[in-house]
Amino acid sequence: MAAVGDIHVRETDRGKWEEYFAQVSQVADVLLLCGDLTDTGRTSEAEVLAHELKSCSIPVVAVLGNHDYERDHHKGIRKTLVKENVHLLDGDCIVIGDVGFAGVKGFGGGFDKGMLGMFGETMIKSFVQEAVDEALKLDGALSRLESEHTDLKKIAVLHYAPIRATVEGEPEQIFPFLGSSRLAEPINRRGVVAAFHGHAHIGTLEGETSKGVKVFNVSKPILMKEGFDPAVYILEV
Repeated sequence: MAAVGDIHVRETDRGKWEEYFAQVSQVADVLLLCGDLTDTGRTSEAEVLAHELKSCSIPVVAVLGNHDYERDHHKGIRKTLVKENVHLLDGDCIVIGDVGFAGVKGFGGGFDKGMLGMFGETMIKSFVQEAVDEALKLDGALSRLESEHTDLKKIAVLHYAPIRATVEGEPEQIFPFLGSSRLAEPINRRGVVAAFHGHAHIGTLEGETSKGVKVFNVSKPILMKEGFDPAVYILEV
C-alpha cells in the first residue's frame, strides 16, 4: 500500500496531480490519504482533487485533516470525494483484500506525561473531550473489523499523530496541537499492524507506540525531504 498526507490541493492545481496519482497506481494496490486533502478547506479544492483522482486506478482510503475543516465545508468535501469512490473514513472501516482500514481525523492534546487532562475550564474540557471522542471512534472502527472478520490485518489511518516520536523536529511548544497519546491506546490494544498520519510537516518519518506498533508520519513535505520519488510511502502488509 502507498500512503501520503498533507497534499493541500488548491483551486489552481488542475492537471498538477494526474501524473502523480498514475505513478502511485503503478507501485501500490491501495492509496491512503492522511488528511489535509485541501489547502484552505474549500469544496472547490476538493472538486479539483476529485478530478485529479480519475488518474488513480487503485482504491483510495482517506481521512480529513484540520485544513479540510477550515471553512466548515467538510460535508461538501466529503460528498465530493465520496462521489469519486474515495473511501472517506470518520470512525468507519473498510476491508480491501485481506487488510482492514480504520480511520479518524484525530485531534490534539499532547503526549505521554504532557497530555492535557480533563480539568479546569469548560473550554479545556471540551478540547480534551474531542481527543477522547476521536480515540473512541477509532476504537469502535477497529472493534468492528475484529468482530466481523478473522485473520485480518488492521491499519489505522489518521491525520493527527498518536505518538510523540513522529512529531519530533517540530517546535516542542506546538506538540500538544499535533496529536494525542489517547489515539495510541486503541492502536495498541486492537493489534494494529501499522498506523499512518500526517499534520506534522517537519516531524519524523517513523516511530512506534509503547507496544511496538509502527507509526509513519507520511506528510508529503517529509517524504520529499527523505527523497521519495514519487513522494509516497510504500509498505508491504
